[in-house]
Amino acid sequence: MIQFNNLNQEIPYQLLKEKYDEAFSAGQKGIEAISISSYNKEISEVDSRYVNLKFIINDEFIFFSNYDSPKASSFNSNNQIAALVYWSSINIQIRMKAKIKKTSNAFNQNYFFGRSEEKNALAISSNQSKLIDSYNQVLNNYNKSLKNDNLKKCPEYWGGYSFTPHYFEFWEGHESRINKREIFEKIDGVWKHSFLQP
Repeated sequence: MIQFNNLNQEIPYQLLKEKYDEAFSAGQKGIEAISISSYNKEISEVDSRYVNLKFIINDEFIFFSNYDSPKASSFNSNNQIAALVYWSSINIQIRMKAKIKKTSNAFNQNYFFGRSEEKNALAISSNQSKLIDSYNQVLNNYNKSLKNDNLKKCPEYWGGYSFTPHYFEFWEGHESRINKREIFEKIDGVWKHSFLQP
């Protein structure tokens, strides 16, 4: 699930919430999954990955990750991202464009403190996306981390990322591919509303 707090009242955010509620009611699995695409200028490479979107607070979309991961390197290299959700239960795709930044240490610590110790142990033990000898080594590192006396303290290398979209496309699939494509683009502080051909 995605937690909505003090959601922005502007149309694209309210429309996203409306579609989320429809998908949730339709039993959408993995409803919090969102694809984040980024570009690492240092290695001239585009990459995408799914993350779990935890919060939408006002106009900020927030997920958490390891700050030493490949995605973090991409964000540090170039803060422009594209995000995508697809809710198959209602045949809706939502595309977004934004700039990404880290959340505050205080926000990270508060969220980490409220998580289960099992989840925290994994965050502490894992050098996310780095090579390792075997899956058994992953388990060994995790089990060692479980014995840590301070599993509620957020490590400096782990925390949140936040982005505020300046572009939304709501794609609705229809029969004969007569799909509805509705866009909202923020220009000079004002949302411009228009449609795209299928």
